[in-house]
Amino acid sequence: MSNLLKTALIILGLTFAGPTATFAQNTGNSKYKCMIQMTNYMGEGAYIIISLINSKGAYDKTLYVLGPDKKWYNSLKEWHKFNAKKPANISAITGASVTGGDRSVNVFEIDNAKINAGYKIRFESAVEDKDYHVKDLEIPLTTETLSAKSEGTGYIRYVRFSPN
Repeated sequence: MSNLLKTALIILGLTFAGPTATFAQNTGNSKYKCMIQMTNYMGEGAYIIISLINSKGAYDKTLYVLGPDKKWYNSLKEWHKFNAKKPANISAITGASVTGGDRSVNVFEIDNAKINAGYKIRFESAVEDKDYHVKDLEIPLTTETLSAKSEGTGYIRYVRFSPN
């Protein structure tokens, strides 16, 4: 086989392997570990909803719920409206609430196709007899933000992600 033909076959193979490799990385789900560090507030444990928000600003999916008692979910007003219209079984993605100064580490899955595609991750928080923060933290769902520390504006001091 001539060198010219071998070179052409290698280039042709790389041309088709490149997009295929990229496509394979963008399909499926990836697990992320999410560490939430709370501010030093006084009061009951915070209920926190971690949601995927689409490019139009609407709820797409509930990623995780911190707070086990369903009777308090209505205090997370915006998420509660979404969940009432489109109820999902959240029992597998629910954990304990988290109190002032503490931290919580949880793992959830994100669809790879939604990373760098205009989606956001919203952290919505509420504490009994205290303020409600619809956007305690909202970050663009990008590869950069999934590797950076992001500051909250309410009960959340900061959030940090890492691949799991």
